[in-house]
Amino acid sequence: MGVMDNQLMVGSIGGASDMEMGMPGAPSAASALSGLSVGNVDTSHLTGAQKAAIIVRLLLAEGIDTPISSLPEDLQAQLTQTLGTMRLVDRKTMCAVVDEFVEILDQIGLSFPDGIDAALALLDGKLDASATQRLRAIARGSGQDDAWTVLENADLDELLELIAQESRVVGALLLSKLSTDKAAQLLMKLPSEQAQALALAVSQTEHVGPETVKRVGATLANQITSKPPRAFALPPTKRMGEILNASPASVRDQLLRDLEATDQDYASGIRKSIFTYQDIPSRMSERDVPTLMREVANEDLMVIIAAGKSEDGPTNEFLLGNMSKRLAESLREDATALPAPDQDAYEGALSRVAGTVRRLADEKTITLETPKD
Repeated sequence: MGVMDNQLMVGSIGGASDMEMGMPGAPSAASALSGLSVGNVDTSHLTGAQKAAIIVRLLLAEGIDTPISSLPEDLQAQLTQTLGTMRLVDRKTMCAVVDEFVEILDQIGLSFPDGIDAALALLDGKLDASATQRLRAIARGSGQDDAWTVLENADLDELLELIAQESRVVGALLLSKLSTDKAAQLLMKLPSEQAQALALAVSQTEHVGPETVKRVGATLANQITSKPPRAFALPPTKRMGEILNASPASVRDQLLRDLEATDQDYASGIRKSIFTYQDIPSRMSERDVPTLMREVANEDLMVIIAAGKSEDGPTNEFLLGNMSKRLAESLREDATALPAPDQDAYEGALSRVAGTVRRLADEKTITLETPKD
């Protein structure tokens, strides 16, 4: 029996990978057929396609699902045509074909994915984004990075810039070609009016041809890939904001006042990137307070409460009001027994609590509201 005939017989029930991984397919098929052996009977008058058709017909009769769709299209067509021409097969011939089929399965030790797409699915999460992007391009028959893969892997901010520069129809094409999750994230970032306009523009893409879509993708991808590489992943305002997040409040406030005097837009961008203890009530959900309380040290909250700063009052009440009453009463009582903390201890406690909130948000354990303009 030739290689293609073997592929047709084995592939018709899921292949050797099913046997190795304990998946439905080959094990159940072998079990269902194991009682049909009758010894040696000549089957040389049957083609590989006819033998595969016998196996598939028998498995279907046993109620076993046969993943024929995993076969190449030409083999699916050959198998279907053969099934349509077969008539009656005697029991001895059927059992001999089963013997041959089971023997083929026993001889298979290991199977590998069929093609790059299947290999990428097997290695999902094991390759870096750059390697995955290049391999997908190869799978699509391109010797260079596939345009739509480049766009799929682009940052949302880069895609927002493209949409702002292009027509609504081009934006609608971009939205339509992105994965569902990516497109949804992009829509959420857009102002409501612009998102609505793009959604309406999708209706105008019905008759756009493949070549047009290809050219649009290449043009948009070129705008991203032609940009010089950045030395820093984060924009300047975000980097400066993270530095000031870890700085004492007195230093942070003074520097922001100085920056506002020289560059108000830059200073405003930095303020949006800063998260402090005083920002907790406006950006954190009440239901996330118990999660935060499991992560912060009670001593830090006691120090902050003991400091008695008026600017901390709203945050103190927000946290105390959304934790258990017993814990809130305990913290209040213990805080009143503490002496007034020095500035370093107070600012250290503020920094640690705010840092914990930022960490939980980065880990997606809690969600922070986007700061308003």
